[in-house]
Amino acid sequence: MGRIIGIDYGRKRTGIAVTDPLQIIASGLETVASGEAEAWLECYMAGEPVERIVVGCPTMLDGSESDTMTRYVQPFVNRLKKKFPGMMIDLFDERYTSKLAVRAMIDGGMKKKRRQDKAGIDRLSAAILLQGYLERLTGFPNVENKN
Repeated sequence: MGRIIGIDYGRKRTGIAVTDPLQIIASGLETVASGEAEAWLECYMAGEPVERIVVGCPTMLDGSESDTMTRYVQPFVNRLKKKFPGMMIDLFDERYTSKLAVRAMIDGGMKKKRRQDKAGIDRLSAAILLQGYLERLTGFPNVENKN
């Protein structure tokens, strides 16, 4: 079973997370300049088996595509599909992942100076996105669905 890569694509930086080989836990892996994301993925996948890529899809509150999705994320996804033609590439709603990442840092006791590291926020956002995707795949209920 290959790993799953989660990507929080941004205009400047891209957070990348990866699952363990059993696809149970997502961990933040790297933050790269967005222009280097495809080359970084190519190098990573040359050394690790990857089953699929999950790209964060920014949507509006009503579920419709956001301007960011149309302008930046969809062209990135199209490039990934060309570069890795046999790879499964899924989109997953990334709404609020950055806010959740900052909240997790605060709750974890991280000092304000360290929370200002945007690369760390991007990595953690990618991990939150990927963990949410894994939970959806396995049907694992999140906190909101336990009522």
